[in-house]
This record gives sequence, structure tokens and C-alpha cells, in this order.
Amino acid sequence: MVKYLVMDVDGTLTDGKIYMGNDGEMMKAFSIKDGCGIHDIAIPSGIVPVIITGRKSKILENRCAEIGITEIYQGVSNKVERLKTITEELKDVAYIGDDINDLSAMMIIKENGGIIGCPKDAAVDVTKLANFISSRDGGDGAVREFIEWLVRDSQIDL
Repeated sequence: MVKYLVMDVDGTLTDGKIYMGNDGEMMKAFSIKDGCGIHDIAIPSGIVPVIITGRKSKILENRCAEIGITEIYQGVSNKVERLKTITEELKDVAYIGDDINDLSAMMIIKENGGIIGCPKDAAVDVTKLANFISSRDGGDGAVREFIEWLVRDSQIDL
């Protein structure tokens, strides 16, 4: 049974576009479907949502507060090290990401019996490693689709 759902942000929970103004980051677009999947399906099913991302964003903090994510790790250059501080039982971890900076964490999770997912528009090396490839692009409900698949696959009741 999956205990943790670890998610990358840019390209997974968002479309991967970063809108920059003169003073830095201005906007990110998040899917309502993904938020509902996290808040109304994953959390009530006993799955702890975790964000591990290389970027830092106040926008992300605000979105996480809206949908109930309390485990947020930003500015992380070594996702594997951060992952090991969250849990040693990597077989109980599902991870969804989209690009090569997710691969090292994905590989160690998969080697330890965890589950890997990715959006349809993920990097080729990520899709080759994934147990689940969404029919949707990042930022367009891919995380929601992965959560629904995990919950059905894990025999957790909605």
C-alpha cells in the first residue's frame, strides 16, 4: 500500500512554464483536477502528499496550503537525500515527476519496490522508467489520474 505520494512541481503539477516578471516569478498554473485528487482522494485514502522540488516559490506554498499539503521541500538539489529523510521504506512510496532531475529519486524508489508515474509529456528517460504514464500532460490532471490509478491498484476505497 502506498503511504507517500512524492511529487515534483514544474512540469508535473504545472505545465512547466514559468512566467517571470521584472521582480521574479509571477504566475504558475495548477490544475483543479490535481488539487481535488490530492485533497479529496489521496489524503482521505491515507496517502501523505509530499512535494520535493528544486525551485522555491511562494506561489507553491499558497497552493499547498489550499489543498492540504504540509510536507513541502523546496530548493532541493539532491532529491534522493531529501527522500531518505522522509521515509526509509521506499517500497511504500509513489513518485510522479517529469524530467531528468527526477530520475535518481525515481530509480531508487523503483529499485526498492515503489511505484513511478509521469505525465504524458515527460522526458523519454522518465517514461521508460515509469510504471504509469498518464494520458494527460503535466499541469493538466496527470497527477489526479495517477492518484486514481494508485487508489484503484492499491484496493483503497474512494
